[in-house]
Amino acid sequence: MKTALSVDGIRIAVEVYIPETGTAPFPSVIVCHGIPSGRPVQGGDPGYRPLARKFAEAGLLTVLFNFRGCGESGGNIDLGGWPRDLSAVLDLLEGREDVDAKKISLLGFSGGAAVSCITAASRRVAAVALAACPAEFTFLFPREGLTEMIARAREIGAIRDREFPEDPWKWLEGFYGIRPEYYIEKINAPVLIIHGTADDVVPVSHAHLLYSLAAEPKELVLLEGAGHRLRQETAAVEAALNWLLQLNLL
Repeated sequence: MKTALSVDGIRIAVEVYIPETGTAPFPSVIVCHGIPSGRPVQGGDPGYRPLARKFAEAGLLTVLFNFRGCGESGGNIDLGGWPRDLSAVLDLLEGREDVDAKKISLLGFSGGAAVSCITAASRRVAAVALAACPAEFTFLFPREGLTEMIARAREIGAIRDREFPEDPWKWLEGFYGIRPEYYIEKINAPVLIIHGTADDVVPVSHAHLLYSLAAEPKELVLLEGAGHRLRQETAAVEAALNWLLQLNLL
């Protein structure tokens, strides 16, 4: 089922996958994608849809959505606004009669994992799984590369408006403000950290740092030889799903 939200006047595209078996209200999981590296595929990123169907078949009402500036959502990419997008999706689920509001979990990948971490530190969630999560973003987006960063975002369609960003430095600070290393200890829910040992985008050292800072209960899963795109790794998807099931969310 497709729907949409308005956040800061921006249309946020949402897809809801409802389990075909079981009885409502269902436990649920919100899947958060990462920062796009290429032009969006028409109709959204199909790479997450098999994952959503798999989780729904296991009994979890599963939500996919596009952050602002990505996929079918409107606006321009602005990481500082991504937590508000996710918070609005959380509000949507909490208001649904077929969702158990006490059993909403987050599953984030890369930049989406970082935003999931920030959100889970201030909102009630049942659990949060962080896949290929950076501890911070300064190493990925150095200040001296700002011009190239904006040009690349325009090239791939993540910046769509000619006058955006009005203040490039403030826009970059929005990325720098998403620092899981500062927030993860505030999460009052089980935390799963999944990372590939061969991740050439976010070094595995970030996973070790975040795990050391997270409060119990927590779990670290390192996938030998896996790279950054963990949504394409069966072992990563299975680890997240099995972990959620073991938490007795069902």
